[in-house]
Amino acid sequence: MLRRLLLTAAASAIAALTAVPSASAGTPAPPPAASPVLTASPAPLAAPAGLSSLYTAARSGTEPAAMPPPARPEDSGDRLTVTVHDAGNGADGTYELDCHPAGGSHPRPAEACDLLDGNTTWGKDLFAPVPPDALCTMQYGGPATAHVTGTWAGRPVDARYDRTNGCEISRWNTMVPFLPDLMS
Repeated sequence: MLRRLLLTAAASAIAALTAVPSASAGTPAPPPAASPVLTASPAPLAAPAGLSSLYTAARSGTEPAAMPPPARPEDSGDRLTVTVHDAGNGADGTYELDCHPAGGSHPRPAEACDLLDGNTTWGKDLFAPVPPDALCTMQYGGPATAHVTGTWAGRPVDARYDRTNGCEISRWNTMVPFLPDLMS
């Protein structure tokens, strides 16, 4: 929630600073009401972790990096292959997941498709790795790994998951039941 507020404040401040001048005879538009965030410090706002590229793009007036090009038309369905290693409890293996309608060899296709559908947002990579500048706890969640390939929402997917630190564990747990639940 704090990240969203900071990003909203940053975007509002940038929009206010780049406002179009008034159309009246050469008179500049009055300055917008100052935001408490802007008056607190004259230094530039720092972007929340994981949002630095969006913040930088907003400050420079450019669009954020575009998503990868759409997959080939013949691969337009939502179809993913998940390969899991070292998860234990019979969760290892390769599973196919088809969505719309749900099916394939995945052990919980309907729940997995519902999770992916519910977390898919335009302009956000659902399968993005942990940002390299993220601060993560130094805990080890076990040797489990997963490799996801295929097509989701018309875009190619090639993502890897592990449980080597707190951020990676959280990233994995966010994808349960698409990935095996290793908490039980």
